[in-house]
Amino acid sequence: MTIFPFTEATSIQFQQPLPKTSDVVIIGGGVIGVSTALFLARRNVSVTLLEKGRIAAEQSSRNWGWIRQQGRDADELPIVIEAQRLWRQLAQECGEDIGLKQTGVTYLARTDKEMAGFAKFLEIAQAHGVDTRLLDQGELASLIPAMSRPFKGAMITPSDMRAEPWVAVPALARLAAREGVTIIENCAARMLDISAGRISGVWTEKGHIATSSVVVASGAWTSLFLRAHGISIPQLSVRATVAATAPMPEIHAGAAADERIAFRRRQDGGYTLASGGSSQLYIGPDAFRHAGKYFSALMANPFGTRYLPAAPRGYPDGWSTPRRWNADEESPFERMRVLNPAPETSALRTIDRGFRELFPQFTTVPLKASWAGMIDAMPDVVPIVDRAAAIPGLVIATGMSGHGFGIGPGMGRILSDLIQGNETGHNLHRFRQSRFSDGSPIRLGPSL
Repeated sequence: MTIFPFTEATSIQFQQPLPKTSDVVIIGGGVIGVSTALFLARRNVSVTLLEKGRIAAEQSSRNWGWIRQQGRDADELPIVIEAQRLWRQLAQECGEDIGLKQTGVTYLARTDKEMAGFAKFLEIAQAHGVDTRLLDQGELASLIPAMSRPFKGAMITPSDMRAEPWVAVPALARLAAREGVTIIENCAARMLDISAGRISGVWTEKGHIATSSVVVASGAWTSLFLRAHGISIPQLSVRATVAATAPMPEIHAGAAADERIAFRRRQDGGYTLASGGSSQLYIGPDAFRHAGKYFSALMANPFGTRYLPAAPRGYPDGWSTPRRWNADEESPFERMRVLNPAPETSALRTIDRGFRELFPQFTTVPLKASWAGMIDAMPDVVPIVDRAAAIPGLVIATGMSGHGFGIGPGMGRILSDLIQGNETGHNLHRFRQSRFSDGSPIRLGPSL
């Protein structure tokens, strides 16, 4: 079984010199950072994107490849509707086949309680003109006839899409570079340069770059970077395991999931598989620090996350990972260019067994690759997208909670306008940083 396509040994695609100045510096070369850079460049803003390792090498390429409206938080839904339109546009503009197809997303229900939860989301979808609908047992059997067991029903959004993440995000980066974005891989941002209380530049391992605006979109590393500057956010990261099969007969052209198994057809004729709701949390200093804020999420899904006593050395919330460093010394970000967690062996067995139980016509599942990713999570399962009140000129975009790939272009366009002081076109109150410190109750987004 092969390893994930991005590692520290992957050749560098983007190796421009570090400019002396830039209107905006973006820290993090995932889908959020790349999309933000692209839309800023289209407004004639000079942008430098710093990536400590390789573009999209972490969660932006390790996700399931779903571009879904279905199951979104009510405040995220208008943004992902815009993102779907942008994905179609960008797929044409980048001039590469990113595997973008409209094949729908289906959630399978075993119980009446699950169907009732789907019905609640249906009201949200209908209010926004999304084509989500509920399927009864017979309609589902016609949609995916090869399944071995009956379900109570399902929820489907036919307009939802899929794409190949490790193809799509690098393709967007190449488009951004063609449109003037300076992208520098293997260049860690070490520290913010703050003068008179506001952003004046960024110290990197390759030197200093002057700027008045910085976006931190560093996924699982964001909390560690911000804490070094006195900003605390309750972000944790959880490990999730994924597998890819060799080409197989088509059982369903789209994506589908229940609480045991998730699957979606891929561009190469195989399937991407994952456990429906399984992840692991490494216990570290941040896990203890923010435990109280995650109580509601824990009670809502007490068996969805398993706990491990310590992260591997160098991980963002590892016990031995430094929390303080100087701008002229090696940072934790250089010591781990690519956060490349090993897939969990027991999770791979669960994935294999779950897929074969649902589709017993496959006596074996030809797994050709497996990997894991660290998902940047927030207590309410929605991100922070906000200006940092403590440091003028700093914008935070993190905690996408496994939803970032699909919503990425929409968030990138919003962040572009937020940085420029323009109207964003969406109400971002739900995503404010202060919701975790102003006494607001934790309001969970849908765990669909």
